[in-house]
Amino acid sequence: MALTQAEVTKNLHRLAPYNKDRVEKLHDIERQAFARFRGQFDELEAALGMLHLGDHVGWKPLVLIHNKRTIRKYEAILGIEIREFFPPEGPSAERSLGYSLAKKIGNFWKAVSGEIKSDELKAQRREIA
Repeated sequence: MALTQAEVTKNLHRLAPYNKDRVEKLHDIERQAFARFRGQFDELEAALGMLHLGDHVGWKPLVLIHNKRTIRKYEAILGIEIREFFPPEGPSAERSLGYSLAKKIGNFWKAVSGEIKSDELKAQRREIA
């Protein structure tokens, strides 16, 4: 689904601001991960994708999108711990439909664990608005 130019402009203004040091840090993590990695390219690609999304959405939406095992695998590939490396919520966190819904439900960790059963949450866990 294509966004209007106004929506794109709004989303651009909500992106995480980067300074030179942060860009260099992300670049270094990416290069080190690539140099150390052995395995399936799709796993490396997905871990790098998580690295580039983290500042924008934060670690809370990431743990809602991915299961614990996947998070641990990507953290190992990247050599980071997402809770220490990313903010809990990034400036675009509300674009995560699942995260927005989990916040409305009121108990984020129950939503992450699956303790709260919600077909709407399940359907929107990986959706971006």
